[in-house]
Amino acid sequence: MYQTIRVAAYEPDPLHGPWREEMKVLRLGEELHGELTRMHAEAAKGTVRPDRLPVRRLNSLLQAMAPGVIATGRNAGTDGSLPWLYARETVPPEVLAPVIGVWVAGMYREEDDTEGIDLEQRIRSDDPAEAVRMPHWETESVDLAETVISPGGTAEPAARLYSLLPEWIAFRLAARVFRTGGTALHFRVESSGNGARLVSWPPQRYERLGQTWYYSACLNIAVHTVPFAPRFRVHVSTQVRRWATRFETPPRRLGGATVLLDAPLPWPGGPDRSHRLMANTLGYDRRLKELAWRHHSPAPLVPELDIVHNYPRPAELFAHPERWINGSGDVAAGIVHHPSIGPHRVGPGLMPRERADLDAWVEEGLRPMLTRVPDLTRVTRSNTPSLLPRSGAGRDPEVREAQLALQRRAALARALGGRPLEIDVFWQSQETRTALLGELPKLIGFPPGEKVGPVDDDTWQWRGEGIEIRVRARPAGPLVDALPVSRERGRPRAVRLAEAVEGRCRLVADRMVSRPDGAGVVIAEIAGKERFAAVPDSDPKHALRVAWARQGRLSQFVNPADDTGGDLEHRAKWAWLDAFRQLGAISSPAHRVGTGVPGNLQYAALWLVRHTRKGPMRRPAHRLVAVRVRPGDGGPGVIEGWDAERAEWVPYPKLLLLLSRTLEPASGEEEGTKESGDGETASGGRRTAARPGAERSRRQETERQIRALLFQLRDRPTLLLADVGNLRQCWPGLRNGELDRDMLGFGTEPAQRHTLYGDDLRVVLVRDANTREEVAEWYAHDAMGRVGFAEGVWGTADAESRVFASTASTPHTAAKLPKGLMKLAPTTQGRTAPGKTAWNPRQLEITVLGCLSEKALADSGREGESPDRPAEWATLTHQLRYHDDYPPLARPLPLHLARLAGEYVLPVAEAREEGNTSLAP
Repeated sequence: MYQTIRVAAYEPDPLHGPWREEMKVLRLGEELHGELTRMHAEAAKGTVRPDRLPVRRLNSLLQAMAPGVIATGRNAGTDGSLPWLYARETVPPEVLAPVIGVWVAGMYREEDDTEGIDLEQRIRSDDPAEAVRMPHWETESVDLAETVISPGGTAEPAARLYSLLPEWIAFRLAARVFRTGGTALHFRVESSGNGARLVSWPPQRYERLGQTWYYSACLNIAVHTVPFAPRFRVHVSTQVRRWATRFETPPRRLGGATVLLDAPLPWPGGPDRSHRLMANTLGYDRRLKELAWRHHSPAPLVPELDIVHNYPRPAELFAHPERWINGSGDVAAGIVHHPSIGPHRVGPGLMPRERADLDAWVEEGLRPMLTRVPDLTRVTRSNTPSLLPRSGAGRDPEVREAQLALQRRAALARALGGRPLEIDVFWQSQETRTALLGELPKLIGFPPGEKVGPVDDDTWQWRGEGIEIRVRARPAGPLVDALPVSRERGRPRAVRLAEAVEGRCRLVADRMVSRPDGAGVVIAEIAGKERFAAVPDSDPKHALRVAWARQGRLSQFVNPADDTGGDLEHRAKWAWLDAFRQLGAISSPAHRVGTGVPGNLQYAALWLVRHTRKGPMRRPAHRLVAVRVRPGDGGPGVIEGWDAERAEWVPYPKLLLLLSRTLEPASGEEEGTKESGDGETASGGRRTAARPGAERSRRQETERQIRALLFQLRDRPTLLLADVGNLRQCWPGLRNGELDRDMLGFGTEPAQRHTLYGDDLRVVLVRDANTREEVAEWYAHDAMGRVGFAEGVWGTADAESRVFASTASTPHTAAKLPKGLMKLAPTTQGRTAPGKTAWNPRQLEITVLGCLSEKALADSGREGESPDRPAEWATLTHQLRYHDDYPPLARPLPLHLARLAGEYVLPVAEAREEGNTSLAP
């Protein structure tokens, strides 16, 4: 058993002293910024913020085509006095002027593109009367370790380091060669919104089944903070970047694929090639009815700067991706593979040995400015709660299955409370019907069902131990057909979708039999979302969920065998288990932490559901979901959700049905599209205006609801669980820089003792890597040089530490692979290694924000009581990730339940039709 894990994270080395780098810095300046703003306002009439230049495309073009540029500054499009470009050396006007001119021309329609040529000439002109003065480069000594310590003790880097430092590190590492198993990998830099990436280039090749498949090593670099840590962190994660060389989908289904362009530099007397790969987006343009460069890609501007080389057109690249990844002349382009475009013979992920080798290479390249953070050691040997032993040597698997069935029956009986369970199964294939009817009795330990009713009525019944279940199976028919959404462009998309939803609701109402006395669940076989990709909004899944919820029924879906492959019985089993979860027939196993945890402890979890206009119903939504779990004394516990309207706790299934009635916000409270910076949206479109005070109002309302919930939890010891990445936008007090031990902050008021919200309240925050790599990758290692995986709770030697790492075991269903499997440099014995899928357990960061520490007890006037050990509350949170029916969960069970409840938040644009609105769970 490993006793130590190593995280791929680095921090400024205090032994190195000040870390300053001389850089060339350029600001747009008042004159150039003013002229560009004027041109932007003229080219994009009616824009929401004409004073805010959409410079993302220009920045991408400059980073790739201007030698020496390291990074671009934030908000330079808004304020011309802010740093715009950071470079190792001055970029001459002979390079800057054409690039800016081409970008300006791209803002205008084709017939007006002379504006860009005119601007380029004016930048180069010596005539004071018509010249646009180019600002001068300045030399600045940049502190790459600039830090501010928050009142709570968290080190926060200067804002510009979040983008500047990853780029600087990427260029430093790209200057080195990574050698492994006789293979030398050279890296190129790719800028990303959350930092920088290193991509090995040219790609590796894997020959399989007479075809060549391409892949690269990819390193993601990002700057982050850790609560209460005295220095900020640099996270470096590794992955396999796979390249698409064949498409199984037609062009019209290509929503947006990332394309990295390797282009030569067109400037005489300079280097032939940049260290960068230029990121672009290739997708189908429904207005033009053809493939096009999308999301402000710089690729269409490059031929304007380089008239010598041949660059790929969108349709040509889609038709011949392998030709372009191998290069045409001096130009190459790679399309990043996504599962939606077809299978790939190279498996995702890297195994621990290879990740450890890359990690060591990174560590060597970052010395002496950055040093690795200390390794983490075990804080407990109680890795799991009281789970049933797995089947193995000397254990009869039937015994375990019988025990599991007994647990499920008890949980189901408690959730139903004596009511019959009415289930409707809508199937498309007889195989699915047979699998569903066969798996249900197996899961709860009942014999095969008894057929009841008329001969032609496919209804089955089970009774026993306080449980009564009736299942009626019927062909799905038109219920699961694609939604007939109107294509009229003149009306809002959400309204057209709502009309189709209402039509499907009427169809469902006509086919349902009213059964008001029982709990209702629907299991429906429905095609995978890929089948509906050709026609936007035609997937009926969400419409069916709304329709059945209006009939007082929960819903669960299963895909046909030809959509997902795999074991049909296995998928049928998971459909039933999720239906049990929706009924609230699930409970957490008894913990094995110790006597430091109160016996009558309850769990509460918060999850914020936030939809924009791109949400499932094309309507914005903002809803706080709260779930309370009260473990039972030796039996199943009680799962409830908070009904904010009635200010009361309701059974979990009723919460789901209530959430389905979420109303669209008033017009003044609609959410705008999420911005990606500098006036552009994350999708590259125009920014949607949001009412200035709307976001503040939503934040205040969310915080008010949280305070009210805390008051409702004061009657017994409570562990409050919150996911920081999910909740901090509407609870800013959870941001790392705002955190303080045993304090809770709301709004602009000073933070208060957390015990003011409950004498026996504990608050634990969790955070995963998410898409921003906020939590570092890890691997276990020992003194013998072995590397691998390990489950447990990990921390530093500091007994007062509040931040821990939770790592779970590899699911027992995952393929067992050698930890030393090498995919980047396959050995003779492992020629098929690139085809293997390397599954790596993610780290969950656990921060014990509020507990009954010595100081918290003293501040509350309770000096005589025994203080909490933070490690015990971290261990309890870790054990909540485990359940007999599931592989280790990504989050503690109460948070898992709260997050999944959000699937019922489906605001329909139009007012609903009158009908059966029963909320019987």
